[in-house]
Amino acid sequence: MVLSSPVVACGPVLISTLVLATSLCLGTMSALADYTPPKLVPYDDLVAATKEVMSRPSIPTTGANGYVDEVFRINTAGMDWDIGIGVYNPTDPGKVAVGADGKKIGIFLLHGGSGDYKSMHLQASALSQKFGYKVITMSFPGRHYLQDAIHDWPGNTVERDGSVRTPIWLKDELITRDQYEVVEDKTKRPRYGTRRLAKAKPGTNFYHRMAAWPLAFEEGGKQAMRRHFAEGEYSVYVHGHSTGGPFVNMLSQRVPNVAGVLAIENSPFGYINRAKHAWSGEMGKIKGFELVETAKQLPSRADPFEELYIRSWRDLARYVGPEVLGKEGPQALMRLPMVMEDVLDTWDRSQKRAQFKAEYLVTHSIDGSLEKAAKITAERMKLNEADTKALIARYIGYTRELEGPNVKPVPPNLFMISAHSRDHSKEVYEEVIIPLYKKMNPAPKTALVQFDAGKHGYMSGEDDDGLDLGIGPAVFKVWDDAIRGGWFLTGNKPVKGGTEGKAGN
Repeated sequence: MVLSSPVVACGPVLISTLVLATSLCLGTMSALADYTPPKLVPYDDLVAATKEVMSRPSIPTTGANGYVDEVFRINTAGMDWDIGIGVYNPTDPGKVAVGADGKKIGIFLLHGGSGDYKSMHLQASALSQKFGYKVITMSFPGRHYLQDAIHDWPGNTVERDGSVRTPIWLKDELITRDQYEVVEDKTKRPRYGTRRLAKAKPGTNFYHRMAAWPLAFEEGGKQAMRRHFAEGEYSVYVHGHSTGGPFVNMLSQRVPNVAGVLAIENSPFGYINRAKHAWSGEMGKIKGFELVETAKQLPSRADPFEELYIRSWRDLARYVGPEVLGKEGPQALMRLPMVMEDVLDTWDRSQKRAQFKAEYLVTHSIDGSLEKAAKITAERMKLNEADTKALIARYIGYTRELEGPNVKPVPPNLFMISAHSRDHSKEVYEEVIIPLYKKMNPAPKTALVQFDAGKHGYMSGEDDDGLDLGIGPAVFKVWDDAIRGGWFLTGNKPVKGGTEGKAGN
């Protein structure tokens, strides 16, 4: 590993200033197994950690742009699917970082609800170039733009002719306008404004793909890690930003060498996420401001599997509003035109990413819709009654931990939250999320780290000096301290045997 001071890749790391290491409360990244994550990282320490990390010499990585595009094909649910990933790897094998368990460190990143694999480029670049990790970023099935080598989505999410952007699950197999209806939903306006949905027509390819994509997500994630993180050689640490969180939690028990979950602004298992929203209300919570009681009267999620949500500038606004409230207070409304200009400008730039989603079935544990999707898939595949029941159980199992004698336990979860996130408050972790993890059998190791700055988009730069990449570099330093300091070694040990089991809860 290359830092500001010359050291070997897998040995103890020395920071140039001992006082800096102590004041940051982030540990000295030693290979001892007694590292304890900090409960709070103050603002000044964030700035100092960011400067220290970003001052390290950059480790060269493979590919012309620092990474290599890769698309591979899988077959599941009787269909072919193209899965796109980005691979970030030090060109010198001697620079690949090694953890406290003596294995190479592999990082698997999933984007959130608005994006594709490029949404995690800043994270992957920093982790590979500044820490020496091998990193892969995966697009959710259907989110990878497969029609050219650049993989940026062209046009707008909603075109003038009324058509909308739809997933591309297989190269050159495009969803045509006759396969869906566009509908508007005003039932969740306090949170989303007016939502635009593409509703797949029964019997179409779009309909059947929408019913089967959860299976492609599981198989795609497993194969991506299998291709790049060989068991016995790598320990894998998974992170899914926001909506990606429930999916890395699901994969954490299905990939044998996943050693931990790096949960910065990372939603938990679907049933826990549903409980979180039931506790806090659909409006979320911001530090220093109480909930609006009417928020709890919003209807709970019951999204049909065949509905694709088409995102708009409103999805940026619903995060920016709470973020400026938390940072500036109510006076932020006095500059609302400026805030909205920034929202609209950002939206124009962000349409290169996919900007559609259908993941609420898993992320909010909408079991009825999952069961229907499984039945539709089973009918298409002509499964018998027993296999249909097994498929339904498999779909429902994506939303919660698996239990059983031959099941890998949930690995340690290092929870982290920013100061101004609308959805991830300290209270909801302490009162809902962590208690539910403690009820798991066996209960995984957990810790909660609060950062004294930052937004839900934790790589977003702050207006203040020293945080051009948000809290991201300081977050990654805590990850590195925990991995190299042995924090993940004291969690549950994988159970020999398969990963099949019954869903918990």
